[in-house]
Amino acid sequence: MKFIGIIPARYASSRFPGKPLADIGGMSMIQRVYTQVKDVLDEVCVATDDIRIVEAVESFGGKVVMTSDQHRSGTDRCYEAYTKIGAGYDVVVNIQGDEPFIRPEQIEILKACFSEETTQIATLVKPFLATDDFEKDLFNPNSPKVVLNKYNEAMYFSRSVIPYLRGKNYKEWLSCHTYYKHIGLYAYRAETLKEITCLPQSPLELVESLEQLRWLENGYKIKVGITHQETVGIDTPDDLEKAIRLLKEMQE
Repeated sequence: MKFIGIIPARYASSRFPGKPLADIGGMSMIQRVYTQVKDVLDEVCVATDDIRIVEAVESFGGKVVMTSDQHRSGTDRCYEAYTKIGAGYDVVVNIQGDEPFIRPEQIEILKACFSEETTQIATLVKPFLATDDFEKDLFNPNSPKVVLNKYNEAMYFSRSVIPYLRGKNYKEWLSCHTYYKHIGLYAYRAETLKEITCLPQSPLELVESLEQLRWLENGYKIKVGITHQETVGIDTPDDLEKAIRLLKEMQE
């Protein structure tokens, strides 16, 4: 199978304008993401709507395509980029452009999900640890939770804590049950990507503000790979400062 990684990258972010070009230890964020994944995929391409990002990617020798500035999601941007790049790839991997510490091993776990011919869409989860802070981590609505069936397929995603552990004080939940944090990395068979971009927004998606619920509501199955490595998403300038400190620690 041939896998292409597409990294959606917008310049105009309400919380952090110009985020893909933010400097992290002498390298732009978008270059760090690109570098982390380029050796484990057959092709990698940045999909953007801004010429400044195009120029930045071309400056380090990366592949980039211009896409519409009207897309509602990274999934839609990925599909447009895929249609412009051309056929020849079986699976499209949607890589978050604001996670500069994504691990090549995580891409490999995602790719392995497609060893099953029935896999349409795949994503990753990470188990919460019993030592995690239940209020800061488990109860954080910005960190979606996932419940899985016995086939490692997603049953539901929620910003709330799922499942509810009846009969236990919530401070005990992490030590009594395995809860899964969603890692926002997706892969789709090319034909499935085309189909899901044509779907209208669904009721559960609108309620939770989670795009993947649209796919579940329309009967698509989402295969789940399990990683034990944390990713570091950057949404604000404060997050960037934390990432810079983390990079320094990793280099020491």
